[in-house]
Amino acid sequence: MGSNFFNFLLIAGAIQGFIFNGVTLLSQKKVDKVIIFLNLTVFFLSLNNLQAWLIAKGFRFDMFFLQQFLVPWYMLIMPMFYMFLIHYLKINDRVKSVLRIAIILFIIELIVRTYLILNAPVPTIKQYTLIEEIANATFAILLFVKCLRIVFKESKLLDFIANYDDIMWLKRFLILGSFVLGFWVLAIILNTYFDDYRAYYPLRLATSILLYWIGYQGFFRYTLVNDRILLRGKLAELKPETTEKELPQTESSLSEKHQESFENIASYIVNEQRFLDTSLSLEQLSDELNISSGHLSKLINTYSEYNFSDYINSLRVAQAKSFLKDDDFDNYTIVAIGLECGFNSRSTFYTAFKKFTNQTPSEYRKSH
Repeated sequence: MGSNFFNFLLIAGAIQGFIFNGVTLLSQKKVDKVIIFLNLTVFFLSLNNLQAWLIAKGFRFDMFFLQQFLVPWYMLIMPMFYMFLIHYLKINDRVKSVLRIAIILFIIELIVRTYLILNAPVPTIKQYTLIEEIANATFAILLFVKCLRIVFKESKLLDFIANYDDIMWLKRFLILGSFVLGFWVLAIILNTYFDDYRAYYPLRLATSILLYWIGYQGFFRYTLVNDRILLRGKLAELKPETTEKELPQTESSLSEKHQESFENIASYIVNEQRFLDTSLSLEQLSDELNISSGHLSKLINTYSEYNFSDYINSLRVAQAKSFLKDDDFDNYTIVAIGLECGFNSRSTFYTAFKKFTNQTPSEYRKSH
């Protein structure tokens, strides 16, 4: 009963992986290296689980060669994830020869296994399988350590990506991944001494859950980051008046001097795109303008009819509206638009947008 459950998870995971490959590749107008390596990571895991399922179900070919010809798909999983990681983090100069080494090793292993199947007895083939797996596990662990060092130790490499993603999801994945590698080492030891293939069931289950999670997270995060990078480029190209037209216009009986002061403040916030800064505060802005925070707050409250927070959010919402109703930005995710317009989370963006428009961003996009 237990083995049937694990076998079901193996084939279900493999099918899910192939579906993920199809959906992600077909949904992209332009498939770049990040998406390719992410899909290859999931693809080789799926092939490995499919092969494991066939073995567990007792599926056998009539030919001796095909019975013994086990393809080491698993040895390509970690190299593909490593390639995904360095391209996602925009540190492509770290690629070096990892991929080339992995492919060469993979081909050598296929050649050696083919030679042994044709010329060596079954015990020798079995012994080689163990040696091959130990070598591949060692290679995977070395690559995993490189990934840990990049994400946790070499923070200077992550300055660019830190503007768009806090990469906490990657850190969690690597921490969980260390346990999965532990399962792998344990499975090798147990299978060596007890000759029981069921020792690999927990490993297969853990890797399926973890890597399909990274597949989803990686695709979602990459799409979000890529959209934010492109949107930031568009924001840099915008003329100040594009956003300035959205500024609230009110009448006031106070002195023209105060009115002029507010207009100068508003121009600064818009022209310098300060409202796009997620960490912008009243105190920070008052320091930049060299006026007291109390005076700044009074000017904004009087001439915009908003408090500071609402005034800044009104500008952010105005910018988001211009993106959402522009056909050129149809393919950008709503979350990416909200984050690039200065909101620090999806929830704060939706709350503010609803407050100023009485519509959610999704409803606004559909209606325009």
